[in-house]
Amino acid sequence: MTFLKTTAAIAALSLTSLALGAGPASAYKVFISNEKENTISVIDSEKMEVIHTIKTGNRPRGIILSKDGKWVIVCTSDDNRMQVYDAETFQYVKDLPSGPDPELPILHTSGNPLYVSNEDDNLVTVVDIFKGTIITDVPVGVEPEGMGMSPDGKVLVNTSETTNMAHFITTDGYKNFDNVLVDNRPRVAEFKSDGSEVWVSAEIGGTVTIIDPADRKIKGKITFEIQGITKDAIQPVGVRFNQDNSKAYVALGPANRVAVIDAKTYKVEKYILVGQRVWNLGFTPDFKLLFATNGTSNDVTVIDAASDKAIKSIKTGRYPWGVVSGLTPVKAADTSAPK
Repeated sequence: MTFLKTTAAIAALSLTSLALGAGPASAYKVFISNEKENTISVIDSEKMEVIHTIKTGNRPRGIILSKDGKWVIVCTSDDNRMQVYDAETFQYVKDLPSGPDPELPILHTSGNPLYVSNEDDNLVTVVDIFKGTIITDVPVGVEPEGMGMSPDGKVLVNTSETTNMAHFITTDGYKNFDNVLVDNRPRVAEFKSDGSEVWVSAEIGGTVTIIDPADRKIKGKITFEIQGITKDAIQPVGVRFNQDNSKAYVALGPANRVAVIDAKTYKVEKYILVGQRVWNLGFTPDFKLLFATNGTSNDVTVIDAASDKAIKSIKTGRYPWGVVSGLTPVKAADTSAPK
């Protein structure tokens, strides 16, 4: 008995040491925009709790990090602008211009400029984030929404909710060179990291369309069936790929599920139960955790990517909408920041 107890104690101590040693490397900040509270919740990905709350302008939605991870950039839609915050201190830095009702931003792969969809004026605005000036506006369809950037930085894809199209735009001359008709109310455009495909979710159509960006031909279409859930409640929005593009995850809105899809065969493998009206998805930089924002249950669901299981629910502000996590590791000082 003594030997067994000693062995167990050593094993437990070893596991604890490993966990403590791995902690700092795997602890990231996860930023959640809360649409109806006008805040950003900052989550420690290791502790899986909110460590700070940033007060923002009105109706924060799309949220990204600068390429170096130093800035948090968020669309404050009802203020018709974007706001920039320091990712370390959480302090306000500056405003960036946009058109009316900016919804989703994306950066060029070089880190500048920034492209933002303006839902109310049928334009994509191109912004120099360092000068704080508008470079140009690109006309697109009605109610522009989703923003996808090719890995080589040459092509921007914008979706228009009312026109039901994916617009392909060059980043060197800002020319809309092709338009692909998809299903009703396209929301998100997401490239695979190898640039071979772009996936477009259609909220009302209930589908995800797979497009070959080389010729803009449709390669496939994914539909969803969940026992006990009506078709009209299955509303695809957020799309994310895992690190090697073998799996895709799709947020299904009021179906309260995240679909796990084989990204090669386009077959749905399983559905993960999450919170109410799941909107958007974001991985931690190590691709170990996936965060899902649940708009009407006011929380985020943390999904373990290795097992594809929901492991925790974290309360945030009202109507969490956007999510981003980047190379902004949590420091000890952050844990004492006021909530």
